[in-house]
Amino acid sequence: MTNKKLLLLAQAAMIAAMYVVLTFVFAPFSFGEVQVRIAEALTVLPIFTPAAVPGLFVGCLIGNILGGAVLPDIVFGSAATLIGAFFTWQLREQHPVIAVFPPILSNAIIVPFVLRFGYGVPLPIPFMTLTVGVGEIISCGILGLLLYSVLKKYTGVLFRKNI
Repeated sequence: MTNKKLLLLAQAAMIAAMYVVLTFVFAPFSFGEVQVRIAEALTVLPIFTPAAVPGLFVGCLIGNILGGAVLPDIVFGSAATLIGAFFTWQLREQHPVIAVFPPILSNAIIVPFVLRFGYGVPLPIPFMTLTVGVGEIISCGILGLLLYSVLKKYTGVLFRKNI
């Protein structure tokens, strides 16, 4: 295994671990129809490293499994994070505000259906789209951009731009 591949694997594992820990430290508001999953702030990391895409997916997958999520949530909730992370990676050269939109949108679109059909939440899907979307704006938009502003100062130390 090359040093580059080993670095990416280590970064992905660290990001997955951070996602799981943040999900459980803030568990009281990481799950449900009104949620602000603080771990979703990490969805800004694909701007810095491609390792964040699988790292966020695996972290969300493990967090959902260990959190007792139903199968549709494990599959589709984790897929929403994967989609968001992938498109953040694709938009990494754009302004960071634009790059944080994919996880907000993917979760706001997918998670309400998981809540309805996976958990039987009787609230209207448009309402849950709004509540999940607001939670994602807080976690990805506000907290994610705060994390971005801190990390961009350390890009050469924490993440190598030539990867």
